[in-house]
Amino acid sequence: MSKRRGFDIDFPETPDGVYTGGGRKPNAEEPARAPVPAGTRRGPMAAAISENAEALRDRAEVERAIREENDRLAHDYVRLKRAGLITDLVPIDAVLTTKLTRDRAAGPDPEIEELKASIREVGLSNPIRVEPVGDHYELVQGFRRLSAYRELYAETGDETYARIPAGLVASGEALVGLYRKMVDENLVRRGISFAEMAQLALAFARDPNTETTDIDEAIALLYASAGRQKRSYIRHFATLLEELGNDLRHAEAIPRKLGLDLVKRIGDEEGFAEGLREMLAGQGKVSSDYEVARLNDALKSAPKAGPKPKGASANAAAKTTLRCTVPAGTVRCAARDGKVELAMERDFSSIDRHRLEAAVAAFMSALDD
Repeated sequence: MSKRRGFDIDFPETPDGVYTGGGRKPNAEEPARAPVPAGTRRGPMAAAISENAEALRDRAEVERAIREENDRLAHDYVRLKRAGLITDLVPIDAVLTTKLTRDRAAGPDPEIEELKASIREVGLSNPIRVEPVGDHYELVQGFRRLSAYRELYAETGDETYARIPAGLVASGEALVGLYRKMVDENLVRRGISFAEMAQLALAFARDPNTETTDIDEAIALLYASAGRQKRSYIRHFATLLEELGNDLRHAEAIPRKLGLDLVKRIGDEEGFAEGLREMLAGQGKVSSDYEVARLNDALKSAPKAGPKPKGASANAAAKTTLRCTVPAGTVRCAARDGKVELAMERDFSSIDRHRLEAAVAAFMSALDD
């Protein structure tokens, strides 16, 4: 079997007869050809190598430009997200309202129907604000808007209301900053009461995740945008809430003047706060108008005791607050004239009565040593 021979490829010569390369190699009997001048035609391999190098350079340049554009877009995204200007449609079921204590009292909202009607007709013009946390979102601003969307979805089943427009706040912002965002938006909202603002300040001071246990400092932090007079009113209502506690069912309905007068009477008259608590505890489930009327009647009643010495508790807000870390957790303590409060995440009602009594006795004994 004869060996298979390859084909010889001859490239055409130039008009002047100069060999330009390629094809079979000339043998010794062929006349010598002059060297190929620079800049004349290159062989196919050289051309391919050159073209590939140029393509690689072009590709590297394109990749560099893409990386720079991606970096710029990433920085812009973070900047806009921090400013709350990145908006997305988020599922209403994925939005939680547990991280921040809301400043609106629980209960029916008489204005929610108007908000729902507006959303049905023109949509939501002001998105809520949320902080992405894992696979869900923590609500920062827009509790009523979120409530309206949830009610609309429950009533209609329309998927339009299953997702709500939300501005995405950058994760990791300090808790006080998130509270300030919520508070400052609501300071200009009509209808929020001094009692609701005071309740938020009390919750902030009691929150173990915040840096303060002092109600005055909490009010100063949360309501820094408010005037001094408004902060003073909030402080007085905080005193009223501390004195009357859960027996006061409709604090948000108390007018400013009535609240201030009640706090003054509590500070001036021994036993007035105890009388109010007894009255409120025995009234059962009542309307806000009825409760406010009873508070007005109590305020008009004759004093049961002489006024306290001036300065003794004229300002019922005066107290000492501190935190104490124990093996079971963090204890928040508030002490004032005739009253000491200890609060922590623990069910004290589950402790045996005799052990609790012994602990109280030891506590009082340690104070007298």
